Amino acid sequence: QVQLVESGGGLVQAGGSLRLSCAASGRTFSSYTMAWFRQAPGKEREFVAAINWSVGSTAYAESVQGRFTISRDNAKKAVYLQMNSLKPEDTAVYYCAAGRYGRSTYSGHYDYWGQGTQVTVSS
Repeated sequence: QVQLVESGGGLVQAGGSLRLSCAASGRTFSSYTMAWFRQAPGKEREFVAAINWSVGSTAYAESVQGRFTISRDNAKKAVYLQMNSLKPEDTAVYYCAAGRYGRSTYSGHYDYWGQGTQVTVSS
Protein backbone atom coordinates (compact mmCIF):
# COMPACT_ATOMS: atom_id res chain seq x y z
CA GLN A 1 0.00 0.00 0.00
CA VAL A 2 1.41 3.37 -1.03
CA GLN A 3 1.41 6.08 1.57
CA LEU A 4 2.34 9.74 1.29
CA VAL A 5 2.42 11.70 4.53
CA GLU A 6 2.90 15.47 4.54
CA SER A 7 4.17 17.57 7.42
CA GLY A 8 5.57 21.01 8.08
CA GLY A 9 2.56 23.22 7.53
CA GLY A 10 1.63 26.02 9.89
CA LEU A 11 0.98 29.71 10.36
CA VAL A 12 3.58 32.20 9.16
CA GLN A 13 3.69 35.92 8.49
CA ALA A 14 3.99 37.29 4.99
CA GLY A 15 7.61 37.25 3.88
CA GLY A 16 8.40 34.25 6.05
CA SER A 17 9.42 30.71 5.15
CA LEU A 18 8.19 27.17 5.67
CA ARG A 19 9.52 23.78 4.63
CA LEU A 20 7.05 21.04 3.81
CA SER A 21 8.02 17.39 3.87
CA CYS A 22 6.43 14.37 2.22
CA ALA A 23 7.41 10.90 3.43
CA ALA A 24 6.76 8.16 0.87
CA SER A 25 6.42 4.47 1.65
CA GLY A 26 5.09 1.24 0.20
CA ARG A 27 6.86 0.95 -3.14
CA THR A 28 9.84 2.00 -5.23
CA PHE A 29 9.37 5.50 -6.64
CA SER A 30 12.37 5.62 -8.99
CA SER A 31 10.15 5.88 -12.08
CA TYR A 32 7.73 8.36 -10.56
CA THR A 33 7.30 12.09 -10.57
CA MET A 34 6.58 13.64 -7.19
CA ALA A 35 4.61 16.85 -7.02
CA TRP A 36 3.06 19.40 -4.72
CA PHE A 37 -0.41 20.76 -5.33
CA ARG A 38 -2.43 23.19 -3.26
CA GLN A 39 -6.07 24.02 -2.77
CA ALA A 40 -7.41 27.21 -1.26
CA PRO A 41 -10.99 27.49 0.06
CA GLY A 42 -13.46 27.79 -2.79
CA LYS A 43 -10.80 27.21 -5.44
CA GLU A 44 -9.70 24.27 -7.55
CA ARG A 45 -6.62 22.28 -6.71
CA GLU A 46 -3.63 23.76 -8.51
CA PHE A 47 -0.15 22.59 -9.44
CA VAL A 48 2.74 24.04 -7.46
CA ALA A 49 5.91 22.08 -8.31
CA ALA A 50 7.11 18.68 -9.49
CA ILE A 51 10.34 16.70 -9.49
CA ASN A 52 11.41 13.58 -11.34
CA TRP A 53 12.43 11.10 -8.67
CA SER A 54 15.38 9.55 -10.50
CA VAL A 55 16.77 12.44 -12.55
CA GLY A 56 15.81 15.31 -10.28
CA SER A 57 14.53 17.63 -13.00
CA THR A 58 11.95 20.11 -11.75
CA ALA A 59 8.99 22.19 -12.85
CA TYR A 60 7.20 25.07 -11.13
CA ALA A 61 4.02 27.03 -11.40
CA GLU A 62 4.69 30.59 -12.53
CA SER A 63 3.18 31.93 -9.31
CA VAL A 64 5.86 30.28 -7.15
CA GLN A 65 8.85 30.36 -9.51
CA GLY A 66 11.86 31.84 -7.75
CA ARG A 67 10.26 31.57 -4.28
CA PHE A 68 9.66 27.83 -3.86
CA THR A 69 12.14 24.99 -4.31
CA ILE A 70 11.24 21.31 -4.62
CA SER A 71 13.83 18.66 -3.77
CA ARG A 72 14.02 14.99 -2.89
CA ASP A 73 16.12 12.66 -0.77
CA ASN A 74 16.20 9.24 -2.40
CA ALA A 75 17.66 7.49 0.63
CA LYS A 76 14.92 8.80 2.91
CA LYS A 77 12.19 8.47 0.24
CA ALA A 78 11.18 12.03 1.03
CA VAL A 79 10.25 15.07 -1.00
CA TYR A 80 10.48 18.63 0.26
CA LEU A 81 9.04 22.00 -0.65
CA GLN A 82 11.02 24.97 0.62
CA MET A 83 8.76 28.01 0.53
CA ASN A 84 10.31 31.46 0.90
CA SER A 85 8.90 34.97 0.62
CA LEU A 86 5.47 33.64 1.42
CA LYS A 87 2.42 35.70 0.49
CA PRO A 88 -1.14 35.61 1.85
CA GLU A 89 -2.26 34.17 -1.49
CA ASP A 90 -0.10 31.11 -0.79
CA THR A 91 -2.56 30.15 1.94
CA ALA A 92 -3.95 26.71 1.12
CA VAL A 93 -3.89 23.03 1.96
CA TYR A 94 -0.78 21.60 0.34
CA TYR A 95 -0.83 18.03 -1.01
CA CYS A 96 1.97 15.70 -1.98
CA ALA A 97 1.30 13.47 -4.99
CA ALA A 98 3.02 10.72 -7.00
CA GLY A 99 2.43 9.84 -10.64
CA ARG A 100 4.02 8.45 -13.79
CA TYR A 101 3.21 11.08 -16.45
CA GLY A 102 6.38 13.10 -16.20
CA ARG A 103 6.27 16.54 -14.62
CA SER A 104 2.58 16.96 -15.36
CA THR A 105 0.64 19.94 -14.00
CA TYR A 106 -2.63 18.01 -14.25
CA SER A 107 -3.82 16.50 -10.98
CA GLY A 108 -5.53 13.63 -12.81
CA HIS A 109 -2.12 12.29 -13.84
CA TYR A 110 -1.18 11.56 -10.25
CA ASP A 111 -2.11 8.21 -8.72
CA TYR A 112 -1.29 8.68 -5.06
CA TRP A 113 -2.04 11.55 -2.71
CA GLY A 114 -1.29 12.51 0.85
CA GLN A 115 -3.84 13.85 3.29
CA GLY A 116 -2.62 17.45 3.01
CA THR A 117 -1.07 19.99 5.35
CA GLN A 118 -2.43 23.47 6.02
CA VAL A 119 -0.31 26.53 5.26
CA THR A 120 -1.63 29.88 6.42
CA VAL A 121 0.16 33.12 5.60
CA SER A 122 -0.97 36.18 7.52
CA SER A 123 -0.61 39.70 6.16
